[in-house]
Amino acid sequence: MTPVGAAGQEPPARGQEPPAGASTRTQFDAVILAGGQGRRLGGRDKAALPVAGRPMLERVLAGCTGAQRVVVAGPGPVPDGVLRVQEDPPGGGPVAGIVASMAQVVSPWVLVLAVDQPDAARAVPALLAALAADPAADLLCQRDSTGHPQWLLGAYRTAALHSVLTGVGSGHGVPVARVADGLRMVEVTDGAAHVGDVDTWADHAAWEQRLSDG
Repeated sequence: MTPVGAAGQEPPARGQEPPAGASTRTQFDAVILAGGQGRRLGGRDKAALPVAGRPMLERVLAGCTGAQRVVVAGPGPVPDGVLRVQEDPPGGGPVAGIVASMAQVVSPWVLVLAVDQPDAARAVPALLAALAADPAADLLCQRDSTGHPQWLLGAYRTAALHSVLTGVGSGHGVPVARVADGLRMVEVTDGAAHVGDVDTWADHAAWEQRLSDG
């Protein structure tokens, strides 16, 4: 999948300092999935939807500091220095967005982040720090308050993810669980971040309260 942008140009690197707690030797890229249709939010663009005063895309991008490349899979605009791709045809779900993005991933590890994870910036450092503690892992993620693993707020070994994705074709309509089940997952426990997504207006209101309270 060719990235949307200037043809023939090498995608820019993002060389900022890694988040606090990350190993300085951890090289990673980041994929942000922003192609959802927000049906339960009346069709609102989740990437542009503010939570506690900041658009969700901006909030998730704050968790990508230190990434060599950042790729957003979705139809909306992205800041300078960020690549954008689009699954073809659009609307194929998160795995299709991952498949469309992976051709741009060059680092040994890749963060896969849904755009509707408003506290991603506080969750990412624990994921990156855990890579050194368990180097045999293929996937590191936390669980939300219901006990469900947040696969779309995770750190993936790039080679392992490529291997699993070879069996899903374009990824359209493929459940994320099918990808995660093919990987060695390690659960990361970190109480500093709120873990969960925004699917409904009730979720949005809850997140507004959480982040306003700090």
